[in-house]
Amino acid sequence: MPQVENWQLGREMEYPYEEARPDDQWAGVFDLNKCIECQTCTLACKTTWTHEEGQEHMFWNNVETKPYGSHPVGWDQRLVEELGEMEWDEDGTYEGETIFEAKGAEWIGDGSDIKDDGSAADDMAGFRPSTDDWRYPNLGEDEPAGEEMTPNTHFDESTHPVWFFYLPRICNHCTYAACAGSCPAQAIYKREEDGVVLIDEDNCVAWQQCNEACPYKKAIYNMQEGISQKCVGCYPKTEEGKAPQCFESCIGKIRLHGYINTPDEANVGDPSDERVNPVDFLVHKKEIALPLYPQFGLEPNVYYIPPITAPTDYLTQMFGPGVEDAIEMYQAARDGEEPAVQALLQLMGSTEWSLTGFELDGDEAVGFYEGDEVGRVPITEPTAERDRYDEDEDVYRLDVT
Repeated sequence: MPQVENWQLGREMEYPYEEARPDDQWAGVFDLNKCIECQTCTLACKTTWTHEEGQEHMFWNNVETKPYGSHPVGWDQRLVEELGEMEWDEDGTYEGETIFEAKGAEWIGDGSDIKDDGSAADDMAGFRPSTDDWRYPNLGEDEPAGEEMTPNTHFDESTHPVWFFYLPRICNHCTYAACAGSCPAQAIYKREEDGVVLIDEDNCVAWQQCNEACPYKKAIYNMQEGISQKCVGCYPKTEEGKAPQCFESCIGKIRLHGYINTPDEANVGDPSDERVNPVDFLVHKKEIALPLYPQFGLEPNVYYIPPITAPTDYLTQMFGPGVEDAIEMYQAARDGEEPAVQALLQLMGSTEWSLTGFELDGDEAVGFYEGDEVGRVPITEPTAERDRYDEDEDVYRLDVT
């Protein structure tokens, strides 16, 4: 059976096909500490891509409240329960089974094990959402978890006793996409030039194995058209160097679009001396941005800066064993101890362009796309303080900064 290298797991794993990485890999970084669940990203995506018949239930981009929210219902909880205990060793190597390994399938790797009857996904862990599962896109919205809040804990504790956080989700354009690995018609493919995962709708025969196999449930069946559809990474925009719709429209400026390399090829030099790849820098150098459920085995290419106010045991289940270090790094950036990280957090959402490089120029962060400067922001936001009492207007100000 094919063995492929999954650097997020720290080991090789089983996959239906041989390893074939693209020339460049589309990627994104989301800062969960800044998401306010305004759903502007969701609306931007829906009005652009999912406004046709049969797409009413589709949200290629959605934002859900964790720990109780999910769309479709239980997309993560049900798979976590099926896979059972998922352990990592002290070196960060995943010791459990991925969705490709859990059922002990004997993969051939040349496509011949993708059966004509559409049963390929039976060899992977997963489930097919029912019609009811798609009916509740706001399930668990703003529903908190934890113990009772007391007057002093909100400010004295780094992790709130009562907590929730918002999780925006799109297709992860995975390196080892389960939707592609399960498709009997081989209608799903990963583009060689940028790693975007697409469905050839002309070849889709609606076996819905992709809907079952994708653990993130971002391949969605269109009952009206009789085909599956999914997020296309806004490739018409990214081909022109622009960020996807959900990235560009984000009011909270939580999203950074770019391209990621494997750890051994990462461009992570000193941004004070040279331009470095911003996604590589956050993921590989500073290890502040982590993949979503890496233990599923897909090597997803959307990375999350975990929230600093949620329990680390819950976050570790969701983002892997690097959570505590990522939170520590984020706190250091907020305190001004990591100016390069702070600079990238400021660059997020400050330009409509994708960022393929960045550097520090004095007290400013500069973003580049293919060598051209496309964004420049101060590393520290300038502030001004006004007098609380304005003699000219004879008024008192409540907001003085």
